[in-house]
Amino acid sequence: MDAQQIWLVRHGETKWSQTGQHTGRTDIPLTARGREQAATLAARLADHEFELVLSSPLQRAWETCQLAGLGDHAQLDPNLREWDYGEYEGITTARIQEERWDWNLWSDGVPNGETILQVAARALDVIDRAAQAQGDAVLFAHGHLLRILGALWLGLSPQQGRLFALSTASISILSYERNNRVISQWNLT
Repeated sequence: MDAQQIWLVRHGETKWSQTGQHTGRTDIPLTARGREQAATLAARLADHEFELVLSSPLQRAWETCQLAGLGDHAQLDPNLREWDYGEYEGITTARIQEERWDWNLWSDGVPNGETILQVAARALDVIDRAAQAQGDAVLFAHGHLLRILGALWLGLSPQQGRLFALSTASISILSYERNNRVISQWNLT
């Protein structure tokens, strides 16, 4: 059975999300503001019943899940980890473009990291798992992974994730309208 809704929650602010550094496998904590953002999510999620709660195992997503009040029901899913940025881990786009002026993550990828198709394969596994829930699902994860997941939900290519901005501690909702997959809400902060 398809899940009626899949809620996407991007983790709260980290030091690197503040500075725009690519944060994939580096397991950094939330900032004080990020913890406040995550705690604010609790009120927004409290009135909704989720059959399935999944979180990336990276502490910024897991802590967001905990502070949002759903940690007791959550399962860690390694497929929700952020894109592995390889040699560009911890580096900003502006810094990369000093050496490769026309570089674009979505079309050029990263050296010695994951390809966009590898990230997309993980996202499709998460969609399949969430769609099998007997009710709504909520996923706590990361910006680029969730943008790719949103694009794939709509039947778009993973590269089309570039069109979906996603703020820290935001909520987005994937659902159905007349049996068509839709985005019913996106990037609510």
